[in-house]
Amino acid sequence: MRTALPSSLFPLALLCSTPLQAAPASIELGEVQVRSEEASEIDEAREQLQQVPGASNLVDLNKVENGRVASNQEVLAYQPGVYAQSAGNDGTKVSIRGSGINRAPGAHGSGVYTMFDGLPLTGPGGTSYELFEPLWLSRAEVLRGANGFDKGSLALGGAIDYITHTGRDAAPLQVRYETGSYGYRKRQISSGQVLGDLDYYVSLTDSDYDGYQDHTQGSSKGVAANIGYRFSPELETRLYLRYRETDNELAGRVTQDQIKHHPRSANASYVSRDDSRPQPGSTWLGSKTTMYLDDDSKLEIGLVYHDYPMDLREGPYRLKVAYTDVSDTLNYIRRDTLFGLESKTTVGWRSTRHLPNSGASESVRIPTGPTAGYPVGTKTRDFSYQGSDNVWHASNDLELMPDLWLTTGLAMIYTRRESDVSYPASGGKVSQHDWDYAPRVGLRYEFSPQLQVYGNLSRSVEPPHPWSLIWSSGTRFGPAESASNGRQSTPIKLRNQSATTLELGSRGESALGKWDLAWYYSAVRHELLTVEMQAATQTQAAITGEVNASPTVHQGIEAGLDSLLWERPALGKVSLRQAYTFSDFHYRDDRTFGDNRLPGIPQHYYQAEIRYDHPVGVYVGLNTQAASRMAVDYANSRHASSYALFGATLGYASPKQDWQTWLDLRNLTNQHYAALVVPGYDDKGADAARSVPGEGRGVYAGVSYSFR
Repeated sequence: MRTALPSSLFPLALLCSTPLQAAPASIELGEVQVRSEEASEIDEAREQLQQVPGASNLVDLNKVENGRVASNQEVLAYQPGVYAQSAGNDGTKVSIRGSGINRAPGAHGSGVYTMFDGLPLTGPGGTSYELFEPLWLSRAEVLRGANGFDKGSLALGGAIDYITHTGRDAAPLQVRYETGSYGYRKRQISSGQVLGDLDYYVSLTDSDYDGYQDHTQGSSKGVAANIGYRFSPELETRLYLRYRETDNELAGRVTQDQIKHHPRSANASYVSRDDSRPQPGSTWLGSKTTMYLDDDSKLEIGLVYHDYPMDLREGPYRLKVAYTDVSDTLNYIRRDTLFGLESKTTVGWRSTRHLPNSGASESVRIPTGPTAGYPVGTKTRDFSYQGSDNVWHASNDLELMPDLWLTTGLAMIYTRRESDVSYPASGGKVSQHDWDYAPRVGLRYEFSPQLQVYGNLSRSVEPPHPWSLIWSSGTRFGPAESASNGRQSTPIKLRNQSATTLELGSRGESALGKWDLAWYYSAVRHELLTVEMQAATQTQAAITGEVNASPTVHQGIEAGLDSLLWERPALGKVSLRQAYTFSDFHYRDDRTFGDNRLPGIPQHYYQAEIRYDHPVGVYVGLNTQAASRMAVDYANSRHASSYALFGATLGYASPKQDWQTWLDLRNLTNQHYAALVVPGYDDKGADAARSVPGEGRGVYAGVSYSFR
């Protein structure tokens, strides 16, 4: 089995960095059955990612856990091409190549196909965030853009697969405790073991925090578990469970003046109404069975049940939403010799569908404003969200000549979207059924063990969410519907977002370090863009809608460099990791906005950490994060300011890998900045309440111990 570490020099190398992923290697399915005990799953994941003719990231959670691990923001830090910012609670806005560029991190993330352990989390309604607990993870694999094709991903941003610990990489017993500024506390206890042909992993976590911003107090608790059994060298299966509850107060968006002078203040209307988002409890159950048919082929079968009810208390209304998804996956992978050339073929299918109970009931929560005079609990609307996604995909990697690989693929997607308002009046129903397609072709070439180049041309497809057909409607109930007056009554139709993307890049190792560089250009049609149509008031929650935009362009550069600056066996080493993302997202000759930039993402985003590690286990690091300004409305009439943050870490990790302690210092200069914006249409330069403040100066400490 050949291994090769790709590599080369590039001009931006001094600015950017990411951990190098292992060399591309030809797939040997026979070796999957009889793996050496020394080969770690992390190394195998690196090899697999290096065989994709496109950009990817591999996140090892052992490195992330050297400091505070509060949310998905920590998991995806220092990753080129990935923009991840916390909303002050469990919700994290994740955007890759402009995916979901202007959506707030709420109940339904968009633009990236998300999985747990290779099984679907994302459904027709999007990606809820309640089940994201980073301490349950062993690693995360990010396949940017069309490079998630073999995972069944057709999203503009690609795919993220969050891999849970198993009994094969977990300690028999581990405890962890984190604490720090703004009332932050987090606890974990976990256990994992291998017992013959069976292994198990179980972890319990809980956390609570007062929050940096006023009215952002929250808490969570949950459990993750899996159990695997190898019936024979040809058959193995694993069952998964995730359950988690969250309860978050909502602070709303604030103005830039508030962020500058009173960064911890909340939107006054959210405080007066005591808006919150308690999550009754999300359950995710999955199973994955692998059958090795022979030395050259295997079949993977997956099943998922995902139940995620929501209790939204924002504004004068209370919205109870019931969501239940069922998913099936099937993947057949085979290695052959085709015309004397080495070949690998993947054929797959995935299906996710809402069960019939998916819907919502809305009632009066506060009898003021539009609901004045109606008792608490008075029903205002009943409506349903129904949808399904079915994706068939087939791809082939063919070695045209030594070290030159051709990748081809074609995916077909059939989507169903239905939204129906049944109370107080019926008949407002929209039903959409669409077929779409996504071809892909790519090349990768290994010049040497230190240099790989690649390129691909592909198409992505993203259908709208069923809920957006209702919330984007401009048709409202009138006074005759009493308590429902002013609420959306008739769903609208929206078209699939699609994009054609060209990507070129290279990765490898040189005297400067291990590096990764990618350039992409996406011509996007019917982009699904969100805009705040009505700001929040004392008596009314903010109203946002989604529309298909005129043609847009998403283009950018993603670069990373992981450098060893100095090393002495007895004295330790100094290393530097950097990640830089350039994002140019704009309209193409829009009738109203011309070539304006799309709001929501900074054009330049840079992260770096320089770190010293001593052989006894002591480590010290200094880090920075810098972002350019970003527009807060589509007219580009106002921008959130640029910012630069600085932090430091100090810790000790025992060489025996049994215990660890750390101190994590964040935003040392107490910079006041906007971490997120929820854009408006045209604010005409006014300082509207559209921003979410980033966290101020904070000090966090933690300790973990593993009984081995």
